[in-house]
Amino acid sequence: MAQAEQLSGTGTAADRLVTADGVPLKVSLRRTERRRRLNALLLVAPLLVFILVTFVFPIAEMMWRSVDNPLVAQTLPRTVEALEGWNGDGLPGEEAYAAIVADLAAAQEIRAAGRLAVRLNYEMSGARSLIGGAARRADRLEAPYKQALIDLNDRWGEPEIWSIIKRESGPLTTSYYVSAVDMRYDETGALVAQPDYQQIYIDLFLRTLGLSIAITLITLLLGFPIAYLLATMKLRYSNLLMILVLLPFWTSLLVRTTAWIVLLQQQGVINDILIAAGLLSDDGRLQMVHNWIGTIIAMTHILLPFMVLPLYSVMKTIPPSYMRAARSLGADLVTAFWKVYLPQTLPGIGAGAVLVFIISIGYYITPALVGGQSGQMISNLIAYHMQSSLNWGLAAALGTMLLAGVLVLYWLYNRIVGADGLRLN
Repeated sequence: MAQAEQLSGTGTAADRLVTADGVPLKVSLRRTERRRRLNALLLVAPLLVFILVTFVFPIAEMMWRSVDNPLVAQTLPRTVEALEGWNGDGLPGEEAYAAIVADLAAAQEIRAAGRLAVRLNYEMSGARSLIGGAARRADRLEAPYKQALIDLNDRWGEPEIWSIIKRESGPLTTSYYVSAVDMRYDETGALVAQPDYQQIYIDLFLRTLGLSIAITLITLLLGFPIAYLLATMKLRYSNLLMILVLLPFWTSLLVRTTAWIVLLQQQGVINDILIAAGLLSDDGRLQMVHNWIGTIIAMTHILLPFMVLPLYSVMKTIPPSYMRAARSLGADLVTAFWKVYLPQTLPGIGAGAVLVFIISIGYYITPALVGGQSGQMISNLIAYHMQSSLNWGLAAALGTMLLAGVLVLYWLYNRIVGADGLRLN
């Protein structure tokens, strides 16, 4: 057809052009472009698979675990069916008690009663012993089962355990997120706030946010002059200073954190120096470790290079002639810096701030070692639920909320305080 168009003189000029083997030029270009894209995809495919396996899939699994709830329905199928007609008023009928006795007897045989007891204990304190005791004696109980269970434990005569079983019988649950925002379900199923002495998660989220912002601001204040020196000093001096900046990367994180414990403790080096200088008395030693002060100091030291390097990469590209031109036009040093130099460093400030903030908000090791009670962050409580309490659903809910919060803050940063939109004048 292309040859016919050539002979007839119709079609565009590009349509009439052909390659040496007679293929229309447009077709040949499309094939080359497809081949180039395929080669590029094959080159990045290993990295894409690595990111999916080690990053995307674990995050998706974490988010799913925060709402996944198959245990109650799988372990108590007869009870769930018997409670379908129960409206929550009073106690369920004899058929529900008979169903749960049968379910607990079957669960005890396959060793599933313990996992069910732990799961319901997340919703009601004491449910573990309540379920466990009934499961161990279920095969010996006789009708009427309602009275038999109440005689075994008075709490079987309260509607709370039955409301929990009915509420948690679905394949998905929101109870982990309810606990993560310091709320709970009352006896009627309504959402109410936890007692004051049990409200820990919201305060911990706010503390994590506050500490991360403080660490970001301090690293910016300390890192800006360091980056400026790196960008303006002679090469042999700037190389030496760069080595000092990168030196923490060559030391184990655990070693650096432990060193700060030695420096900051009440009998440590810093207190001894202050006492020797006459600034403190021996009885007035400062408590700078196992609190939020230790967390800020240690994490600022660890994260400072993540602020310096983005700033340096931007400052290095700013010609020194800009400042000289501003001074020659009558601006004083402060005005020239504020109006000319600082606005050009905003991309580096933005990149360093985002990098330090995101790393610090999920930090774990340093707050765990030097933070104490007031310096703990939400990541430490997530680790506790993963390793000690084994409440993986609540840990997943807290992790998902932390991830969502970081994404929202990053979106707000790009919309409001992004480097492209930030202006100082």
